[in-house]
Amino acid sequence: MNSTAETSASAPPSPLRLLDQIRSPEDVKGLCLEQLPQLAQEIRDELIEVTARNGGHVGPNLGVVELTIALHRVFSTPKDKFVFDVSHQGYVHKLLTGRQGEFFRKLRQNDGASGFLNRDESAHDSFGAGHAGTALSAALGMATARDLKGTDEHVVALCGDAAFTCGITLEALNNVVASTKRLVVILNDNEWSIAKNVGAIAKYLTKLSTNRTYNKVHHDIEQFFLGLPGGPDMNRLWHKWKRETKDFFVESSLFEKFGLRYIGPINGHNLDDLIKNLEFARDTDTPVLLHIVTEKGRGLDAARAHPEKFHGLGAFDPTTGESKGGAPGSPPNYQDVFGHELVRLARTDKRIVGITAAMPSGTGLNHLAAALPQRFFDVGIAEEHAVIFAAGLATQDIKPVVAIYSTFLQRAYDSIIHDVALQRLPIVFCMDRAGLSPNDGATHHGVFDLAYLRPIPHALIMAPSNEHELVDMLQTALAYDGPAFIRYPRGAVTGAAAKNARGLLPLGQAMVVRPGSEVVIWALGPMVADALALAETLSKQDGLEVGVIDARFVKPIDRELLLRHASQARLIVTIEDHVITGGFGGAVLETLSAAGMDVPVERLGWPDVFIGHGTNQASLREANGLSPAGMLARIRNRLGPTPPSAHGASSSKTPVQACAV
Repeated sequence: MNSTAETSASAPPSPLRLLDQIRSPEDVKGLCLEQLPQLAQEIRDELIEVTARNGGHVGPNLGVVELTIALHRVFSTPKDKFVFDVSHQGYVHKLLTGRQGEFFRKLRQNDGASGFLNRDESAHDSFGAGHAGTALSAALGMATARDLKGTDEHVVALCGDAAFTCGITLEALNNVVASTKRLVVILNDNEWSIAKNVGAIAKYLTKLSTNRTYNKVHHDIEQFFLGLPGGPDMNRLWHKWKRETKDFFVESSLFEKFGLRYIGPINGHNLDDLIKNLEFARDTDTPVLLHIVTEKGRGLDAARAHPEKFHGLGAFDPTTGESKGGAPGSPPNYQDVFGHELVRLARTDKRIVGITAAMPSGTGLNHLAAALPQRFFDVGIAEEHAVIFAAGLATQDIKPVVAIYSTFLQRAYDSIIHDVALQRLPIVFCMDRAGLSPNDGATHHGVFDLAYLRPIPHALIMAPSNEHELVDMLQTALAYDGPAFIRYPRGAVTGAAAKNARGLLPLGQAMVVRPGSEVVIWALGPMVADALALAETLSKQDGLEVGVIDARFVKPIDRELLLRHASQARLIVTIEDHVITGGFGGAVLETLSAAGMDVPVERLGWPDVFIGHGTNQASLREANGLSPAGMLARIRNRLGPTPPSAHGASSSKTPVQACAV
């Protein structure tokens, strides 16, 4: 044995962290109370190490470490149900439910833990989520189901303060006491969603959490009634009387007006207080709301200083907090190009306003907020309100630009149809994060927007292939007399050379970026670059004459150019960063079918499944047949060894076909 091995063999084994000994929530219950602060620190260290390498929702999870430990100390999952609103603060829950180690260290990567709760990942994840405002409704459904079945599990809804700006949460709050007699609601109050919370609810919670007199009066009265003979019954009568007399004696909280017993504020980083109050809520026979005040980003100075940035970000230096990548001089992101152009246009047209739903920086509207704050509106996590608010503005000759991620705009679908399109109101919708958002996974992929927008009458739908087209499309959309939608991807722009001319685009006119008529690739948005690479390979290796079209418009589609190509081509290929069902390729097929054209069509896009999370877009494309090699093989297979003998409107030999990935 060599000396290194001897030294290693004789050295005492390094002590295991407490976290390494946690295999299930029962192990949390087995720790001494005095060990819990050590466990909390080890969890914070793990969170910082993993998210610094992989990116993720750093701030929200650092803020709920003690709260999550206390929850697992008092309740017993998976029998008891925890429903996390959004669930981006569920990393600590994952670490305490058997998912630590390599699986957690590959967080948001291939074969690693999801960045959100996922029912397929663990029995401890009772409800999956990635959008805000759903927890209270889901938890109320679970509690009602328990009551109907006569079982005895506890149901806990963990709602961030920003969730109470969602209409869904308020709708659920209105139904709690009518649906169940036993539910625990946690209000995790850290004053932030992604950006600083806005509106009357945020101001109310701040007042409630800082009014010591209010809380002392409630506590003293409760202790008085509990001290009387039959104390618990007397206390219940006091709460009932107070609700019914409309604050005759002492003001109720908003939540008590809805029939929930309010307790708080509670220090969200004091484990002893958390455990005692959670035990009390667990054993109470009425719906209870615990108002718990936490600090977003606790344990990481950079996250505390910059809570919006550290809500969710890519890899970063844990010492300095600086984001990794994005070297000086690298191209800006799409949202910043949009934001700067909107400011430029708004300076020339005083009717232009910008609206976002709690994402000023993520959408690029922070630039408008800084330059023209009186024309910037952050409505909180309230997408339906954002859209109808814009509709009201539009009726009064204001030009609203609504910037909402593609995946979140789904929440306002009825508003888009009923309140905007039906009245043909001129509103511009800028849909950032269209296409895949790889690390975040299925809840955040913006791959359904074309399918849900294409059927809507009067809708103008565009997708830029580079930053210069985005600028032109924004101007085009503002000039359009109806609802206009622009979808563009997450991340940096292409760095394409500037165009000689900028301005309005002819409606529904595609652009030929590479001539060729034997195979014609119609590409949408960022997929134009992929189409050009495929065309070059097919030309050099297969001797084919391959054309590439930047479609630019999904609705209206360039029918004239498409039919001309269909009359000449052996094969038309469509490529889109969208699901194959109902997408751009479907629009091409419908146009050809309506014209009686009979030409093979190969559609390339995401398959008819929910795409999970992964390390990057390349890995997810590889897994779903959209890698360069996979797309090339699909095209070659479709072309076959010999060309068909005839094409065009008069041919009936080759049926129109379409293959999903």
